[in-house]
Amino acid sequence: MNSATQTMDFKSDVCRAVHGTVKPLVRPVCFSSKTEEWATPPDFFTRMAEQYGPFNLDVCATPENAKCARFFTRADDGLAQQWAPARCWMNPPYGRDMGKWVRKAYEESQRGALVVCLVPARTDVAWWHDWAMHKAEITLLRGRMKFHTWRGELLDNPCKSVREGRHAPTNHAPFASAVLVYRPNAPGEGRGIPRTLHPIVGSSSGGTE
Repeated sequence: MNSATQTMDFKSDVCRAVHGTVKPLVRPVCFSSKTEEWATPPDFFTRMAEQYGPFNLDVCATPENAKCARFFTRADDGLAQQWAPARCWMNPPYGRDMGKWVRKAYEESQRGALVVCLVPARTDVAWWHDWAMHKAEITLLRGRMKFHTWRGELLDNPCKSVREGRHAPTNHAPFASAVLVYRPNAPGEGRGIPRTLHPIVGSSSGGTE
C-alpha cells in the first residue's frame, strides 16, 4: 500500500466498503424497500385530489391511512375487486406484486375507472415497460418523497442515517417516485410521455436528494 492510499480520507461508508475498510452494510437497506407499506403524505394527496379528484375509492389502504371514505384493505384484496367506474387513488404495496397492481389500474381504466397511482419510478423493471410506458400519463417526481407509516407517522429511511454515520430519522424514501394516471377508456398506446412534477418542497420532497 503506498503512502497516498494510507493517507486517503474515506468520507463515506460506501467508499470505505469499496476499498475494503468496512463491510458493505448500506446496500441491503438503500437499494431495496425495507417495508412494502409507504403511506401517502397527506399534503401530496391533497395536491393530487385538487388536480385529478375528487377521489371516491382508495384501492390499497388500511383503516388508519385511507384517503377516501370507501377503501379496500389487504383483507379485501383490491386486486379481486371491481374499481370501475370510481375515481381511484392507488398507492400500492411496494413489493413483488407491484406489477399486478399497475396492470389492474390499467385494466380498470379500460372499464371506465380513473386511476391515479403513486409508484416507485422503476424504469428498469418489466411492469414499468408493460403497464406504464405507452399506457399511462407519467409524471416523474423531482426529489424524494417523505412517506408515512400506516399509522400516519413519518417513515424513517435508515439509508442516509447509515451512510452519514448517524441514527437520526431522515424521512426521504430511498427511491424516486412517479405518478401514473390512467384515464377512463383512454387509448392503450401512444401515451407515457414523462413530465416532471415538483412535490411540495420541505414537506414531501427532498429537492436535491
